[in-house]
Amino acid sequence: MKYKAPYLYFSPHIETILPSLFRKVDGIEYQRERLNTPDDDFLDLDWLQDNNDKLVIVCHGLEGSSDRPYVKGMARALHNNNFDILAWNYRGCSGEMNKNLRFYHSGATDDLELVINHSISLGYNEIFLIGFSLGGNLVLKYSGEKERNIQEQVKKVIAFSVPLDLEAGSNKIAEPSNFIYEKRFLNNLIEKVKQKAAKMPDQLSTTHIKKIKTLYDFDDFYTAPIHGFKNASDYYSKCSSINYVTNIKIPTLIINAKNDPFLPGKCYPSDVLSKNKMITFEFPERGGHVGFTEFNQDRMYWSEKRALNFILK
Repeated sequence: MKYKAPYLYFSPHIETILPSLFRKVDGIEYQRERLNTPDDDFLDLDWLQDNNDKLVIVCHGLEGSSDRPYVKGMARALHNNNFDILAWNYRGCSGEMNKNLRFYHSGATDDLELVINHSISLGYNEIFLIGFSLGGNLVLKYSGEKERNIQEQVKKVIAFSVPLDLEAGSNKIAEPSNFIYEKRFLNNLIEKVKQKAAKMPDQLSTTHIKKIKTLYDFDDFYTAPIHGFKNASDYYSKCSSINYVTNIKIPTLIINAKNDPFLPGKCYPSDVLSKNKMITFEFPERGGHVGFTEFNQDRMYWSEKRALNFILK
């Protein structure tokens, strides 16, 4: 299945921005469940259920949620093909700030494992993981960490638009051509820090905010120390999925468009990925970041068709 971008989508930024801002996905009515975590916090899970025994767990990207069009589009496409769907929201991403100091981050596989085990407890015997961007890094890191010990119910993994090398990706998004994206992410992240600091001023300070100019800065001042890393580079090194993919033992699909404005060359490591025969990697020329728009009567984007094809084959 080769991707061909619509004629009018003539730049990677158009391919990235238009589906994010203007795609409308109707027919999605989630049922929300609040899952308590072992550290007395919570995760909000959004379900589409029709008593299927096969479940797709969808993991969103940085500052995303279950309401993002790319999540809803994937949820609708696979739910219409007889899969139950769990679109879960990371800590602080469901519309309500989480209770603890910690937020979410690119390597927080403990929360993903909690969601998977909760799903298994509900009786699902076939589970498929799909992640976008940060969520793609998360599912790949998790699968590589677990190796052969991954739950037998987890059958396949799919990752789109993945910053496999987090530090290289952070440097890429700091380029002037990506200013609008980085600024949007930073505005959202800084606002969350302010909200949380207002609730726990003895644990979280806002004094560093004025020093933050890039996502690297944010990760250096907040993400890393809050979550037990020495600094941003330590966080990136320990959480980059490129360091785990060779250990994955279940069928895995990785798709990164070559014109993705967020991804540098290190996120297309054919030499590394080809060493693991369980991985299918595809680097289409077009697609943007979490784009892959396609116009058709069934309202499915190419990424949704490709995911369904990979799961069913």
